[in-house]
Amino acid sequence: MVYDYVIIGTGIAGLNAARLIPKDKKVLVLCKKSTWDCNTFWAQGGIASAVDESDIPSHIQDTLTAGVDHNDKQAVELLSKKSQDAVKSLIDSGLEFDLNDKGELAFTKEAAHSRNRILHADGDATGRMMHMFLLEQCHHQIVTDAVVNDLLIQDDICYGVQYFTSETEQTVAYAHNTIIASGGVGSIYRYHTNSTAIAGEIQGIISEKGLALKDMEMMQFHPTVVKGTHFARKPLLSEALRGEGAHIVDDHGNRFLFAYHKDGELAPRDVVSRSIFDYHQKTGTSVYLSFENFEKPFFKKRFPNIYANLKDLGYDLPFERVPISPAFHYSMGGIETSLDGKVKGMKNLYAVGEAACTGVHGANRLASNSLLEGLVFSQLAIEDTLKNDFKISYENYTNDIKSYIRNQGIDKNIKNNLRKIMWDNVAIVRNPSKLEAALNQIEKYLEEDVGRLLFLRLLTAKSILKSALKRKESLGAHYIKEN
Repeated sequence: MVYDYVIIGTGIAGLNAARLIPKDKKVLVLCKKSTWDCNTFWAQGGIASAVDESDIPSHIQDTLTAGVDHNDKQAVELLSKKSQDAVKSLIDSGLEFDLNDKGELAFTKEAAHSRNRILHADGDATGRMMHMFLLEQCHHQIVTDAVVNDLLIQDDICYGVQYFTSETEQTVAYAHNTIIASGGVGSIYRYHTNSTAIAGEIQGIISEKGLALKDMEMMQFHPTVVKGTHFARKPLLSEALRGEGAHIVDDHGNRFLFAYHKDGELAPRDVVSRSIFDYHQKTGTSVYLSFENFEKPFFKKRFPNIYANLKDLGYDLPFERVPISPAFHYSMGGIETSLDGKVKGMKNLYAVGEAACTGVHGANRLASNSLLEGLVFSQLAIEDTLKNDFKISYENYTNDIKSYIRNQGIDKNIKNNLRKIMWDNVAIVRNPSKLEAALNQIEKYLEEDVGRLLFLRLLTAKSILKSALKRKESLGAHYIKEN
């Protein structure tokens, strides 16, 4: 059987692509774990959108400024100009965003935005609400616990995918169009805010096939995650908290960020993360998020899930400060695509969302542009597939279908070491000699008899390290310090 589409991933980019595919098409959606195991589900803050036509130039400029003008300007213009229609399409289909007292869309503000333009749903559960809505809209076949281990590529054509259905079983699905929407790389870092399913294996396949990865050194670290929990996926404290008036302070209540940037807590994420890191190193003091400006009824209404989650951890908000630190959050880089989502050099392979790199985020993603990117570029990709109407003949695929070993006994220790290596050497501050040492260690691991999934993670880590070494000057999230 040949599908019209195989979609890898059930986050906002994959599910919106599925929503826009005509119902008479045969579609297979592959999900690595459960449908909830994606970064969209955990997105708290909201979705950015130009408020009206007059706001588009400002939204474009804010995105370029946050990205340190490393962005592809045409991609940024597309993102903003199509933002209102992309959001309206969801609203018209039945998704409900939060409204203000006048019954109008309630736009709020986050760091590095020059005005209120962030929409939210159920207070601080925007990603979850969008995810549930898009799942309800998906009438196509979804297979869970399907872990992609190969792309069937020959002569610039993708004939489909191969995926594990269990520890030992694997299946092939042929397709006229393959859409990668598998997310970023979070789980290759020791501390992160991502779903544990997000580990960068697909980027490893792209590297293995000799296809282009772009800006892989550009990794964003969220400044405010709860410190002290024992799990790798750290509870995120949305940037919307700071947009509404939360402050970052030290042990003495000092708002030290203004010594680093005129905008204090509302400076771009890379600046805030780096400042917290530097201040803690220099002073040894702990760093906290303070909610003293909030009234309790407002806080519980605006941030109900953060309130409940932190209550479970023992905090009484907004009366107590919460200890924070940065953690890995988002990949600005990824699989290089054109503005229609097509993977560079391929005829029928697409990548959308965080897995892709159109250049829209540059060297630092502007807050809440990620959900918008998933909507806009998944729509552009589907439009391109319908225009091209590309068809494969699966009989023309003559490469060997390989049988992979999913996991090996040595994988666990190497996996843990990989996460430590990435956190210690390719995180908020980078040192060229340490990057070289880390790359050498990754190269040694790649010579070991590791399982397929770890091998692909290692290839992704290698691409990040090589990109970081190649960029000699600090730029945005890529910050070099010799000592």
